[in-house]
Formats: sequence, structure tokens, C-alpha cells
Amino acid sequence: MKEYKHLYFDLDRTIWDFEANSHETLVDIFYKYDLQKNIEKEDVFINTYKAHNKKLWDDYGLGKITKKELITKRFLVTLEDFDISNDSIHDMAKQMGIDYITISPTKTKLFPYSHEALSYLKERYKLYVLTNGFRQVQTTKLKNCNLEKYFTKLICSEDVGTQKPKPEIFRYALKTVNAKKSESIMIGDDLNVDIIGAKKVGLDQVYFNPHKKSHDEKPTYEIKSLIDLLEIF
Repeated sequence: MKEYKHLYFDLDRTIWDFEANSHETLVDIFYKYDLQKNIEKEDVFINTYKAHNKKLWDDYGLGKITKKELITKRFLVTLEDFDISNDSIHDMAKQMGIDYITISPTKTKLFPYSHEALSYLKERYKLYVLTNGFRQVQTTKLKNCNLEKYFTKLICSEDVGTQKPKPEIFRYALKTVNAKKSESIMIGDDLNVDIIGAKKVGLDQVYFNPHKKSHDEKPTYEIKSLIDLLEIF
């Protein structure tokens, strides 16, 4: 096995349980704004939001919309889908967007064995977070989940001006900490964004696949639990 020195971790859906924490946050917002008056079930609201959010994140990644527009628009178009329309709908959507990025990073659900794996690895390697998320939000997540102590550096796509899987962000991540490709590895849950992206620039990869999704890729390593990292490293 290679002698790795630098381990790059994705954060959302790899360490921080994005789906669980986001769901809790959206439920909070649903009832804060009395959306049950217009929408029968909270899950209907959440699923509609998720569909819009995914598309708008794609647009953000392509540079079609700004961060500010993304934060508000994902709630605005969701409300419009349910014919919620009044003179203050834009202000309401804007505040919902602010609430989301304020509340969600305070949620603390992590994937099992996050602390155990990171605590072990920190004593042996340099650990970094490499994320497409917003710096302010990701910093809050790390702090609230007591994860800051494990990582030497947080590297965010908005600092670089491009997102994973673009090669530029991986090259930046290596250069900014003086790491060699041959001594570095990317650990993440997204086959395209984390694994294929890293592979294209010559980085080894660990595919975190807790739900055992079928695929045709051949990552350097594949795990279903973070505790499996101890068998690799």
C-alpha cells in the first residue's frame, strides 16, 4: 500500500449526515412559517424543495446563479409550486433561506464512527476537509459537531471559484498544503464529484458507500462504514 500523508475528506453525506440534518431543519422551517395551512404534509414540502435545490445547485456550479440567489430562490420556487403568493413572498423566501443556512449547521447528526475514525487518523496523517459547501456554513458544522480538532484546513469551493469535480479545485487543494498527489487520497460519498473527480487528476480515492449503491467505477478503495478506514490506513 502507498504511504499516504494527506487525507482529504468530503463533509456532507460523508461525515456530517446531510439528509438527516437537512430534514430536521426543513421541518423546523415548515412549522415556523405555518406552511401546514397551505401544504398538507411536511414531506411534500421537503421533497419539492429538494428537487428545486438540486437543480439550483447545478446552476450555481455552472455559474448561472450566485450564492445569494441560490439561498433565496430554492425557497421562492418551492413556495410558488404550492401557489403561496402574496406581496411579501420574496421577503419570506429570503428569510427562509437565511434561516436554513443558520439552523442547519447547528444540527449535529454524524455518520457512525466519525469521531472514532477521525481521532485514529489524526494521530497518523494530515486531515483536510474539501467541500463544495459554503465556508460559513461548513465552519459552523465543524464547530458544533466538535470536528474542528481533527482537521488542519478547511478548503471550500467558493474559495477557489470552482467546484468538485473540476480538476482545478483538487489541484488547489494539493498546492495550498504542499501535498504531493502520490501521498494524498480523497475520501467521499459522491461517485462523480469526489471519486471520478479525484481520479481524473491522479488522486487515489476512498468511496464511502453506506447504502451499497451499485456502480461500474473502480475506486482505489470502497467502504460502507467510516470504521472501515482503520483497515485501510
